[in-house]
Amino acid sequence: MIELRQVSFRYEQARQENGLRDVNLTIGDGEVILLCGESGCGKTTLTRLVNGLIPHFWGGDLNGEVLIDGVKINEMPLYETAKIVGSVFQNPRSQFFNVDTDSEIAFGCENQGLPEEEIRKRVETNVKQYSLEPLMGRSIFELSGGEKQKIACASVSACDPDILVLDEPTANLDARATAALRRMLLLWKAQGKTIIIAEHRLYFLRDIADRIVYMNQGRIETVFTHENFISLGAEKLENMGLRPLSLNELQCHIKQPVQTNENLVFSDFRFSYKNGKPVLDIDKLNISEGASVAVIGHNGAGKSTFARCLCGLERKCGGKLLGQANVKGRKQRLKCCFMVMQDVNHQLFTESVLDEVLLSMEEENEEQAEEILKGLDLQELKEQHPMALSGGQKQRVAIASAIASKREIILFDEPTSGLDLRHMREVAANLWQLNAMGKTVFVVTHDPEFILSCCTYVVHMEQGYVIAQYPLDTNGTARMLSFFQDTADKPADLEGMVMM
Repeated sequence: MIELRQVSFRYEQARQENGLRDVNLTIGDGEVILLCGESGCGKTTLTRLVNGLIPHFWGGDLNGEVLIDGVKINEMPLYETAKIVGSVFQNPRSQFFNVDTDSEIAFGCENQGLPEEEIRKRVETNVKQYSLEPLMGRSIFELSGGEKQKIACASVSACDPDILVLDEPTANLDARATAALRRMLLLWKAQGKTIIIAEHRLYFLRDIADRIVYMNQGRIETVFTHENFISLGAEKLENMGLRPLSLNELQCHIKQPVQTNENLVFSDFRFSYKNGKPVLDIDKLNISEGASVAVIGHNGAGKSTFARCLCGLERKCGGKLLGQANVKGRKQRLKCCFMVMQDVNHQLFTESVLDEVLLSMEEENEEQAEEILKGLDLQELKEQHPMALSGGQKQRVAIASAIASKREIILFDEPTSGLDLRHMREVAANLWQLNAMGKTVFVVTHDPEFILSCCTYVVHMEQGYVIAQYPLDTNGTARMLSFFQDTADKPADLEGMVMM
């Protein structure tokens, strides 16, 4: 049993809203608890209390008690807590200790000193359970965000903890990988694991969660039973700042693209890893200048690689970009493109949110920078250190920097990972403003609701190739949604699962 008794927490040098206030919650053995609410409401902080990262890793003022089976978590060393609680973070790279997938799955078991034969058995079982055979023997650095998330889940599962804590695990997952995570959660639930999951995407959890904890400004506002929660209508959920419980409830608003007679022509965009394995092969691709393009495909399709190559971040990818201004080299692409990375921690450099935006401007304009922050609901955080913010808040800071850069082509790699409904729509509005200004925007995303909010065109990639491209008219919208819906709304069952 997990108990939080009158818990309040405030991070060091951070606003009170970034922590928790007067939280009381009891979680029974084998329960599946969904934590939901807007970005910065305290979901991640609550998970850090349960897995012991607060106060051992994240410092601050902690009041109240957090207990597992009557033992105070804050008084247990992390290596002891790790035997009881397994964690899967929003950014899986932050929990990797090895450079290859096989070693990473085995690492936790090795760290616990388990016999070699037992470790091999657990690794084999988890690889089979989660269909990870294609990812074995791979470099961690060659994996997509979704593939890394799968390895993180398997490495935690191999340790067989009684409690599993997941913080925004689907942030970078496609529909197929989300369905795989759903099956994993069902398996853990069938095994009697206690599961705490903080999420913005709710549709895949609607028949898994036993109770739903709705949080607001660091407090638990309401605890719903499963039955009460699924009975809430779409309008009520929207008023709470929550996403739909089914993809069928998505609102379709077809956007009219910017009218232009000019095309961007991509030619000879090819890239291979050092081992010679090709991951991108685009002979020619035509896109209207000023379009807002959603780049979709399953995890590992080459979407993020395409974005990096277009921005000139991959030195071994030449490629030509022909349009009103011909861009024939990698260095020229660096000057005309700006990319918001999937892991925004790699592009946050300064000591404050405001300085981060000013850094991207050719000429610093504090008034304009604050206006951009206001549009992304970040103005009150302008003096905060970017690394002290929640995942969703960091993402919005990076987007603010992209808007401030005034580049002609702006790419977003999963810009809504970790964002709630309200902030997703605010980001969509900012991207649509860029499109209205004549900017060409590419969005690598697994978020169909976001696509419907701000995109006018779709490029579908698989295995490094462009297999389809189409406008988001009525037929195109139906085609795009069918791609996401194929695996998303399957009923909950345990058929075909391998039990440990």
